[in-house]
Amino acid sequence: MTHKKPVALVTGASRGIGRATCIELVNAGYHVLALARTVGALEELADEVGDENITLIPQDLTNGQALEGLGPMVFDKFGRLDVFIANAGDITSLTPTAQSDPSVWQRIFAVNVMANIHLIRTLDPLLRNAEKGKAIFVSSNVANDPRAYWGAYAASKAALESAVKCYASEVENTSMSVEIFNPGRAATKTRGVVYPGEDQSTLDTAEDVAKRLMDLV
Repeated sequence: MTHKKPVALVTGASRGIGRATCIELVNAGYHVLALARTVGALEELADEVGDENITLIPQDLTNGQALEGLGPMVFDKFGRLDVFIANAGDITSLTPTAQSDPSVWQRIFAVNVMANIHLIRTLDPLLRNAEKGKAIFVSSNVANDPRAYWGAYAASKAALESAVKCYASEVENTSMSVEIFNPGRAATKTRGVVYPGEDQSTLDTAEDVAKRLMDLV
């Protein structure tokens, strides 16, 4: 049975831009599939938007096998997927490349690149089958403007953008579309990790960014 509402899946849904985007989507009439690691934060989101408007998917993005099962699960439960927003991203700290830990690179690439490859693989049939399927990938300025100490994160976002551009070319003759979204400077917990002394009141809020992202939906 096909769900009567349009369905959107958002990764990194428990806080920041992902959380704000989930709220925007619910307000726009979508049923949201909210994917994140933190169960408590997901439950708080459900309390805010209403359990009937959201399905929680507690999931670690480094578990590729589990991610590959999402497409069949979404099809069985909802019969459709109209929008996929790949918002989740990982950045541990800013580190000189020569002193960086290879395990950190592996973790960042697992979340920022490989998780999205798994999700593209499993969600692609649903998005192609939608009337106007949308896949939106959140990136960063550093993908195209690499700078000192950003090695792992910048490289991962550059790899993501390259893969997404290839994917976009592959679906250009279908009813779906693929977009890259750059949120710019936003007051998020992730940015606070790398710029701990920054006055976040001078930045866009997560809610501001989510409204801009919704222009692509």
